[in-house]
Amino acid sequence: MKCFRSSVILMVLIALLAGCGAKTQAPAETQPKTEVQTQAPAKPTNPEIILATTTSTQDSGLLDLLIPRFEQQTGYKVKTVAVGTGAALAMGEKGEADVLLVHAPASEKPLVEKGFTINRRLVMHNDFVVVGPAADPAGIRGAKTATDALTKISSAKATFVSRGDDSGTHKKELELWKGASISPAGDWYVEAGAGMGQTLTVASEKGGYTLTDRATYLAQQKNISLEILVEGDGPLLNIYHVMEVNKAKFDKVNAEGAKAFADFLLSKEGQESIKNYGVDKYGQALFFPDGGKVESDLTGGK
Repeated sequence: MKCFRSSVILMVLIALLAGCGAKTQAPAETQPKTEVQTQAPAKPTNPEIILATTTSTQDSGLLDLLIPRFEQQTGYKVKTVAVGTGAALAMGEKGEADVLLVHAPASEKPLVEKGFTINRRLVMHNDFVVVGPAADPAGIRGAKTATDALTKISSAKATFVSRGDDSGTHKKELELWKGASISPAGDWYVEAGAGMGQTLTVASEKGGYTLTDRATYLAQQKNISLEILVEGDGPLLNIYHVMEVNKAKFDKVNAEGAKAFADFLLSKEGQESIKNYGVDKYGQALFFPDGGKVESDLTGGK
């Protein structure tokens, strides 16, 4: 009798355990499925954007970081025309671009005043530096000002390679020569008529000096034999603005795309990307973000 009772109890326990198991796990075909879906951005009505910009943003590699991120998030496609700032401004004045990213403040303002561009906003800054061969034949290393350095280069008739392309860098160079009361001319003064990367290469090959933005120099440093000899002078500040070409002037302008790109540059992600660019590779930032600031914040009102 005891054996029979034990057998019954054992059978009940087995049935109960089986029932609990059935309640804790539904059949495979009834289990809820979790799917991770990545939704592509809606394609804009007019997805093509023409960006006219200085060669420094291209040669430094910054656009190679920013543009793919912008395109992935928005569905726009950016066609970059990297030329001197003078040529980029001319494209804006003719309605041949949608948005401009340039660094010649004095030349930018007339386009805004004449209504060719709108929403001019400060994006970032870095600085210009005077570079040259380690031998430094003109003895400019450590000069307190850029104009002092240019005066020594001119007096020594040491080779100086100018971009000579009406770019923002070329405009700054001419401004510095004017400040030194010098009109550079002669065999020692070479006009490359090229972008910053190419100009650095020419200066390196000729053992000459040149003015460059720091970002492009650092990006090209391993390919050239030039050193930073003069830096830190106030007039060497290098400021970048973004401007949208005015659709009211040119009806073919992609105003929505231009604004989207400009807004991205000033967004938290865009500014963080600018802030961190170059730190891992060069040990220092190549650009400094200035979203929300105005030019006088950097120049002290000068």
